[in-house]
Amino acid sequence: MSEQTLSSSSSSQLFINNLQQSLDLCSKGVENGDFRKSEASISELVESISSISDAAISAVDDEETLINSITVLSYIHSYLSNPTLDQAVIDALSFELPKAIAKFSGVSQRCSELVENIIDLFITKCSPRDMISVFSEALDSYGKTTDAPGYVATFLLGVSKVFLNIQRRHFEQMKVAIPIVLNALKAASFDLDDSDVGLEILFKGAIAIADSIQATCKKLEGEASAKLRNLLGLYVLQVIAVVSISMGNRESICLSFVVHLSSFVPYCGLLYANLIIGHGIDLLVSHVCDGDTDDYIDCFSYVKHGAVLSVIWGHISDEVSQAARQDVHILKDELRSTQSSRWSAVGLIKCVFNLGNLPWNLKKHALEFLLGITENIDQQETSEDTKCSLHTLSVTSTLQVAITLLIMTAPNAELRKMAFAALKSVLADIPASSRLDMMQALIRSSYSASMTAILIDCVRENLRNDYPKLKEAKICTSNSFWNAGILDLVELVLRPPSGGPPSLPEQSDAVLSALNLYRYVLITESTGKTNYTGVISRSNLQKAYNEWLLPLRNVVTAMISETKKDGEQLGFDIMCGLNPVEFVLYRCIELVEDSIKQSI
Repeated sequence: MSEQTLSSSSSSQLFINNLQQSLDLCSKGVENGDFRKSEASISELVESISSISDAAISAVDDEETLINSITVLSYIHSYLSNPTLDQAVIDALSFELPKAIAKFSGVSQRCSELVENIIDLFITKCSPRDMISVFSEALDSYGKTTDAPGYVATFLLGVSKVFLNIQRRHFEQMKVAIPIVLNALKAASFDLDDSDVGLEILFKGAIAIADSIQATCKKLEGEASAKLRNLLGLYVLQVIAVVSISMGNRESICLSFVVHLSSFVPYCGLLYANLIIGHGIDLLVSHVCDGDTDDYIDCFSYVKHGAVLSVIWGHISDEVSQAARQDVHILKDELRSTQSSRWSAVGLIKCVFNLGNLPWNLKKHALEFLLGITENIDQQETSEDTKCSLHTLSVTSTLQVAITLLIMTAPNAELRKMAFAALKSVLADIPASSRLDMMQALIRSSYSASMTAILIDCVRENLRNDYPKLKEAKICTSNSFWNAGILDLVELVLRPPSGGPPSLPEQSDAVLSALNLYRYVLITESTGKTNYTGVISRSNLQKAYNEWLLPLRNVVTAMISETKKDGEQLGFDIMCGLNPVEFVLYRCIELVEDSIKQSI
């Protein structure tokens, strides 16, 4: 026998002797009613077990620590399996031992199996109420006292089994445990890489809990069953969001989880048509969380994200929509034909774009869905305009997120192109009488010169499309961009509310777009012998000349002169940005001077 084998055997025997001594002391303390003594012996036992698990976790490839781990777990399992063991001793051990042995779950497959067997013994022999409390406390300790691999998955599976053993007050007991389960699931899944096998085990445990809740629902009737179904609905939507964030990059693997989770959707009475517009979600939360604190409600913080993502996954895969017993094609047709519902959907989809840790491939699918319900929509000849104010805030917020997605964060040109197309489609869906106001609001709240420039270019495109229709009297000015609001928009950039000319070179993109917009409007109105915007009115020409263009010329001239003196690379870059501004600015000045002369 080798020295290493002898050493390992000796070490394992030492651990077994210590375990046996602590367990005997615990047993005697319980039998004698000396609870202080039993608690002290359990503390020593837990400390001894923790030292072994810590060593095993820190050196997973070390054969000796692995042997020690398996030996200790096997002994504990054998001890608890003894039919003559006093129930009071098992109850005493159940409060601390599960947390200690669960840390071995990530050491090896054999250790994981032994841990599960030990947990199953506690579930079989102890009160469900007590075990829910023990497992909840264990899950709540994740990230505080332990972050051992496999730890959370062990207790998720344990909770799923305990739920099936509950005999009464099912909703109340599950309701207490679910927030802790969800918080631990979120924390543990966000700690793991999307390629980690432990992530799959984690979500298998989470889905096992959903299976157990559904199985319990089917045994109940009336209000008791309805309340538990509501809880299951919220739980499923939250888990869909978490699994999408954690594993969305691995669509094929993530899909299998989402298909299973989507099978609960019809059982909970959830419909894609309601989920995508957020209908009933707040009511569902209020039914489950009635009278609860904000801390409790926070555990469902991703429910609306999950509602949208459940539909997006249905858009991605027919397998998902079939599991949910929904038809995405019919849903899209309904949204395309009903503007108020479409706007509500647009307003809710923003939460997906705004979810920073959601994988980009899922945001891309969300953009596809958004384009599918907004592109080439015929403007309805109804009183929908009157409803615009009800949705303005949500739509505006969605547009801001879409622009941010487009300019600031999209990782490739394809996504930027899709986001821009979605932006234009959503804007086109807003009634013309409100669209310009909407875009002005977006420009005012824009924090990027590039985003401002893109919005102004969208305005110019609308003007170009509207002008022929306006000339042919196919539309009236109230339903067109050709009104005095255009000059207000130009002034917003060329003479900011903060005062003075715009800051250059920081605002070069926005200034160039505003100048091009002004030039286009001035040329179009002059050659077309119209004055819809008031741009060729003498007072407006003089205002533009004296308050916008000349002050801007002074700034541009001074900056170019100063930059030429520097002659460095930075100066060259600034010049590249200022040259087109200078060119268009002088063209605008010439046009205004000519127009003023003609108005005399």
